[in-house]
Amino acid sequence: MADLTLYTNPMSRGRIARWMMEEVGEPYDVVLLDYGTTMKAPEYLAVNPMGKVPALKHGDVVVTEGAAICAYLADAFPHRNLAPPPGDRRRAAYYRWMFFAAGPVEAAVTGKALGLLAPKEKAPMAGYGTFEDVMNALENAVAQGPYICGDQFTAADVYVGSQIGWGLQFGTIEKRPAFETYSARLREREAATRASQLDDADMAKITPPQMAAPAQPAH
Repeated sequence: MADLTLYTNPMSRGRIARWMMEEVGEPYDVVLLDYGTTMKAPEYLAVNPMGKVPALKHGDVVVTEGAAICAYLADAFPHRNLAPPPGDRRRAAYYRWMFFAAGPVEAAVTGKALGLLAPKEKAPMAGYGTFEDVMNALENAVAQGPYICGDQFTAADVYVGSQIGWGLQFGTIEKRPAFETYSARLREREAATRASQLDDADMAKITPPQMAAPAQPAH
């Protein structure tokens, strides 16, 4: 049994965590969960009381939330060079855009897909402000260099790139040249290809959720 266990569903944000696991390159076990059944069963609720995926067990500790899993794994396996080292000023961009994608991007993209964006006069109350502001800021982030932290590929690219790739695929993020170029660059990574193939192979093993295509992969 591996020291790392990923709880996931291939029709979920667990695809982000799977990609990160492949970038790390350490042995790991996979537990596939179905919506409404095993994902809500007592055994899994003891791992994640939210009853959502992904979740990661590393020995006796548990990490949930896609961005947190990416950041945790980068720090847990520093020899993989998936984050700027502590004290390096590039860590500012790493944190900034990782949390931006987990916060404003996630909220704005989901809100738009559900028709629940804040009205213009109340936009200052929303953490993301306006959808347009979020897209412009995100475009600027990925247009500065090949990766979020310049020449270094990091866990932030796994998370930000996953958000952009999914959005482009389902039309919830505008097809701007900077987004398409960045996403295409990330798809060329061997770990991204392996992760996608593994998740696609697992599709036959799970029961699809009874829902329309979500703004992001379902939790």
